[in-house]
Amino acid sequence: MGLLAPVSAQAQNRLPTLGDGAELTTSAERRLGDGIARQLYRDPDYLDDPVLVEYVQTQWQALLAAARAQGEVSPELDERFAWEVLLGRDRSVNAFALPGGYLGVHLGLIGVTASRDELASVLAHELSHVTQRHIARLVAQQGKQAPLLLGSMILAVLAASKNPEAAQALAVGGQALAVQNQLNFSRDMEREADRVGFGLMDSAGFAPQGFVAMFDKLQQANRLNDNGSWPYLRSHPLTTQRQADMQARLPAGGAQAQPTLEHALMAARARVQSRPGTDVLRQWMAEPQGSGFAELPAPRRAAALYAAALAASHLRDVALARKLLPRLQQTVQGDAVAQRQAGLLAAEVELAGGDASAALRHLPPHPRTRPELLLRGQALLQAATKAPQPDTAALAAQTESLQTWLALHPRDAGAWLQLAQLWQAQGVPLRAVRAEAEAHAARYDYAAAVDRFKAGQDLARRSTTAADHVEASIIDTRLRAVESLLREQAAER
Repeated sequence: MGLLAPVSAQAQNRLPTLGDGAELTTSAERRLGDGIARQLYRDPDYLDDPVLVEYVQTQWQALLAAARAQGEVSPELDERFAWEVLLGRDRSVNAFALPGGYLGVHLGLIGVTASRDELASVLAHELSHVTQRHIARLVAQQGKQAPLLLGSMILAVLAASKNPEAAQALAVGGQALAVQNQLNFSRDMEREADRVGFGLMDSAGFAPQGFVAMFDKLQQANRLNDNGSWPYLRSHPLTTQRQADMQARLPAGGAQAQPTLEHALMAARARVQSRPGTDVLRQWMAEPQGSGFAELPAPRRAAALYAAALAASHLRDVALARKLLPRLQQTVQGDAVAQRQAGLLAAEVELAGGDASAALRHLPPHPRTRPELLLRGQALLQAATKAPQPDTAALAAQTESLQTWLALHPRDAGAWLQLAQLWQAQGVPLRAVRAEAEAHAARYDYAAAVDRFKAGQDLARRSTTAADHVEASIIDTRLRAVESLLREQAAER
């Protein structure tokens, strides 16, 4: 099951109702998006890969900043929507806008792009579906039937990602028209998303040529027999008019989409993280040993070395991964951004090999970015399980760094979960339980959060520590707040 796998009838019933009005408000759209996101977070193929999430989110935020500057994002939308990227460990080429400012991206899409500009063109297109309120406009077109039609449309899109027949299975009774006619945005909306998205590229720091290059790639795929690996072509049908319009908008002598070393590494990472199978991983591990490898362009060599080292780490051949890392570091020498990614990979490889001390040597002592922060936490926790006496000072410093991060990013469930592990390692179980609860709340699983907060209350009643009384007060306050959210969530079903 993937990030866009078929949704069960039970999950369908948990989607919030929208009322019977003809217009979908921003609040209702956000609630609908939260409900869908809650289901996607539970999907086993949902992937919180800090490295890839940071890379895609950085591009998403650059485009969002450009949209704000150009007046495409109203203050109301800016405040109410999530503007969050969800990655799916799925090899199919797909990306999709969801209600409420959520963006879904399959690793297969990242893996086929040749430049950051190609990837940005897809993100810009999907962002424009959100900023132009296309989902809300579909609702307005359908009038009082909108809630049924919208729910059916979204569920059909989710189902069709991996199984086109699943969409047809949903087309029964009153939902048939929705699935057949509302599965895709209209042609006018697709062209509008192209136009607005194209206008964001240059001011966001991307070459507009990336739009045309991605269209060419999609067109080539369109000529082949669709085997289901390009669901993006089904939900965003390519037309000659769309291609011609984008080509005509290219400025004379404009910047070309150029492959960068960092993007080559990130595309390689996406391909490996999509779990293509042991045989494919072994092929990638062998590629740097092939004849003619040294004559390949630097981005191609860097990508192959990165993929081989990461694949070897996944297959527990840490010795080979360690052997490949110096070649990768030499290939990206002089490119600070790519060197950083090679260093992060080296830390991952050492963690996979059980050498936490070596992993820490590849990481800064006071990280300020999420990949370094979480990798350092993993290394410290791994070291704590092996050492006779854990480094309490290092664990305390990492805890403080995570708390600072969470003060600015309170919906980072991955950071909350690591904080829970750190508190547990330091013998502070009450704080660990609260952090677990906050992780559930960050993913809109309010029922699980309430359960953990109540477990914290039970633990606090048995404690005689003064600090735990302060923590118990925080838990009581948060429990009341999350119980209120849970009641609202239940009322929307």
